[in-house]
Amino acid sequence: MSKLTLPEEAGRRRTFAIIAHPDAGKTTLTEHILLAGGAIRAAGAVRARGENRRTRSDWMKIEKERGISVSASVMTFEHDGKMFNLLDTPGHEDFSEDTYRTLTAADCAIMVLDAAKGIEPQTLKLFEVCRLRDIPIITFINKLDREAQDPMALLDDIASRLQLDPAPIWWPAESGNRLRGMVEIGTGRFQPYTRKVPGADEDPGHPEALPLDQAARYFEAGEQDALAEAVELVEGGYPAFDRQSFLEGHMTPVLWGSALRHFGIDELLKAIGDWAPAPKVMKARKESPPETRNAPAPVETTVEPGADEVTGFVFKVQANMDPNHRDRIAMFRMASGAFRRGMKLKVQNTGKSLSVNAPIMFFASDRELADDAFAGDVIGIPNHGVLRVGDSLSESGMIRFAGLPNFAPEILQRVRVKDPLKAKHLKKALEGLAEEGVTQLFRPELGSDFIVGAVGQLQFEVMADRLGEEYGLDVVFEPSPYAEARWVGGDKADLDDFAGKYRPQMAVDIDQNPVFLAKSSWETGYVGERFPKIAFTKTKERG
Repeated sequence: MSKLTLPEEAGRRRTFAIIAHPDAGKTTLTEHILLAGGAIRAAGAVRARGENRRTRSDWMKIEKERGISVSASVMTFEHDGKMFNLLDTPGHEDFSEDTYRTLTAADCAIMVLDAAKGIEPQTLKLFEVCRLRDIPIITFINKLDREAQDPMALLDDIASRLQLDPAPIWWPAESGNRLRGMVEIGTGRFQPYTRKVPGADEDPGHPEALPLDQAARYFEAGEQDALAEAVELVEGGYPAFDRQSFLEGHMTPVLWGSALRHFGIDELLKAIGDWAPAPKVMKARKESPPETRNAPAPVETTVEPGADEVTGFVFKVQANMDPNHRDRIAMFRMASGAFRRGMKLKVQNTGKSLSVNAPIMFFASDRELADDAFAGDVIGIPNHGVLRVGDSLSESGMIRFAGLPNFAPEILQRVRVKDPLKAKHLKKALEGLAEEGVTQLFRPELGSDFIVGAVGQLQFEVMADRLGEEYGLDVVFEPSPYAEARWVGGDKADLDDFAGKYRPQMAVDIDQNPVFLAKSSWETGYVGERFPKIAFTKTKERG
């Protein structure tokens, strides 16, 4: 049992996500943050060989083979008196929905930039999601051990393209083979960098930090004076870090380093602990579960992290993390209260009651039983289809958080199993993957084909891989005659009239909501003009 009060327990939580363009070094950074936090003994380099060097955050077979993250994972560790919940998101743009849902559970984001490439297209997309959700951003400019752009050009890029005030916390002394270290702005403390010896298995440790004016032995002629001049320019030209401005989303503190060489990681972890916000007050509605007789009208409310009632929402469902157990875990982000193992929670969206007897704390695919949890924590709730993405849970069953959005897919394909005798298994497997949010599933009202929707082609590859690995199904994807899917809404009479005229193109999604499958974007526009009373929407709230 914790000796701290509920607000104190919530106050020591730091729940943050890492966002980056593919190949900016996000998974390597995740490993080294875990290493710096004392959570693992050796970081598994993404491209290293052998089972003992697998990264802890990429656990799916396809992730290990390709060296990319395609599934959000959660890692929890304690460091320096604080509890860190690290949400690792897919960097690949085909998995933007999974990333979006994960960011709903984060209070802060670490934006990783490649020092040679700066801001890349996917970084920009993910940044927009953070801005929509008012998530404060800490910037980490990675890969200093390689030749990099001019540091001031990188900061100007952040200022002009992201409309954020960059506040450099450290300043690099060169990059690539000339990298000497970095100096802390304001204090003049210099952190030397030690290069790895070719052929050596282990990275050497970096020396202790010392005042810049005492660090002459780490520089060649003229370099120390040039760095001191650059620091003077930076202190005069860029604003000092202001935490309030950072929390409001106007400023980003900028740190530098090399995740691969474990340089700058301790400084980043300290910044997260010191500056990232504790769990926030969350907006919600007090609403009776469906089917409640004489239910009072819903009331807008707020949920304080230090409140007594246990509340929270499911932002992700992951099946078969442990193939031996055919498990199904709902990732539950707590918004308030003190959770204890064995507690009964009610699902507001369905009115069902759930005894949580085996809650899990995550360490990527490793897990251990959680005896307690507090606001900001992410726990896994094993269940067999009771919980879905967007569900709100609380002790009273009356708290409903805003649902998580589904976006209209950009690619639609037919899917069929090669062995016709396994058609029933295919239906169950597709529904399971759709509930996780891997892809979207549409069942046309006429015909027996399944239409699968995704943002990008890689999602179909992951889907085929998982259907084979986890369900033993050999499937083929074929082009579908449809180009777009739109959720349709309106009065029942209008909907029935519309559905009657377009029966061959009507389908239902996993929640049995009506969907119109259009053959082209022109057809979507044309049909929308013909039926002005029908709403054709690109997004749908889950839960």
